[in-house]
Formats: sequence, C-alpha cells, structure tokens
Amino acid sequence: MPTVPESPELTRPAKRGGRMSELAAVEEVPVWLQVNGRPVVTWMCTPDLLEELAIGWLHGEGYIDRVDQVHLRPCATDLGFWAEVSQERVAAVEAEGRRPVLASGCGAVSTFLAEPATVVPRASAAARPPDSEQLRTLFKALFARGERYKDSGGIHAAALVDGADRPADAAAALVAHAEDIGRHNAVDKSIGGALLAGRGIGGFGLLVTGRISAELAFKAARAGLSWVATPSVPSTLAVDIARRSGMVLVGRAVSATPHHHGGLSSTSGG
Repeated sequence: MPTVPESPELTRPAKRGGRMSELAAVEEVPVWLQVNGRPVVTWMCTPDLLEELAIGWLHGEGYIDRVDQVHLRPCATDLGFWAEVSQERVAAVEAEGRRPVLASGCGAVSTFLAEPATVVPRASAAARPPDSEQLRTLFKALFARGERYKDSGGIHAAALVDGADRPADAAAALVAHAEDIGRHNAVDKSIGGALLAGRGIGGFGLLVTGRISAELAFKAARAGLSWVATPSVPSTLAVDIARRSGMVLVGRAVSATPHHHGGLSSTSGG
C-alpha cells in the first residue's frame, strides 16, 4: 500500500479539551490513479484508507460494480495506483459524455446532468430514513468515532448505515466509517471499504458531515443507497438527482425538524 513518509517537521502538540492546540494541521497529500494506463484523477486527500478511496471512486464513476472487476496495484515508490478494468467498462464510462467541471468543493469532478439516463431509479431506494431522534443518535456516534476529528476538527466523515439492521447501539449500526479532508473522498472511502469487505450496500443509508453536493448525490445514487443525511443541506442539483433516482436526501438532520428532499416529498418533519 502507498504510505506517507514520516515528516520530522510534523509534531503533534498536546491536546486541549479534545482538540489539538492552535498548531494543529490536517494532513493533505496528492494521490493519483491510472485506469488501463491512462491518468484519470489525482485526489488531494488524507493519507489513509487509500485502497478504499480508489475502489470507492472507481465504483462511483461507473468503472466497476464489484471488487472482482478491477485489478488494483499500488505504486511502491509514490502515492498512487494502477487499475486494470475491462475495456467495455471504460467505453461505457466514456459514452456517458460527462464533462469535467470545477465542483463546489474538493476539486475537479464530472458533471452528468446533461445525460439524465445516467441517473436511474433504484428499486432499493424506497426505504425511509431514520426519524429525527435516530438521526441525532447516529450522528453522535459518527462524530464520536472520528479520531482525526478529535485531533483537529478540520476533517469530514462518512459512514454507511445498514437499513435492515439498526441495533440499540448506534455505533454498531455504522458501516465502513471513514474520515478525509474532502467530503467526497470520505464517501468514496466508506463505499470502497464496504465493497472490499464484501458487503452489499444497496438500500443502505449514508451519513455525511458536509453539504450534499451533486457529485456526492450521484455517487450515492449509483450505489443504490436509500438515503443520505447531513447536518448541513443539499444543493439544488443534488435534490434533482435524488428525485430522478428515488433516493431521499435529509438536510438539517440533527435538528428537531429534518428536511426530506427527493424520493419523498420535499417537506420538513421528523
């Protein structure tokens, strides 16, 4: 696996009340990916769960549906990966005609709204998200699990939620928790982690700590997720994608009146 060398200049000051001192900084490094010998992306990301990041990104972009559809090799001398997938999948991705754009955060991504057929309704996307009290409990567990969040606070997190298994212990309901400086990267790591563990994620929910952008909604819709929840809000394009796919977006999820968009009518409620 690619690893980041220890930096003699990077020292971790003593924590104060669950946060590091004013010298705290969040790690950020470039990591590249080539598909069938062609450069496709360089992430600016937090340097852990990098295999999960690559697998999740390949899934979200449509190159794979399962881990056995890719041969992923890490570079031994640099932070990067070579991925080999079927040429048919590469052609299918290229046929979608998605144009590279500068997104509303976290780097250059692809737009896809010019081709509505790439967002397809999913039968598994009919399950309702948890109620407001359950959502607050799940987010409390999400933040409690974040070690990097406890260090600096300057990090995003994501975790899948098994819609068929909501135990009394909220932490046990979280699947493939991940943290990253980029919210999209955290989602890719979470989805990639579940895929590497052999979990089928169709019908699962997703917790994210940042705004639900169009790209993030598209990744969730392609994965067949039922809902995505955030303490923040979704973008208008994300709501459009949710409506097309049948997925539900939950904004203001830790408030007393979360807002549902997309697969359910756009209303406020618990």
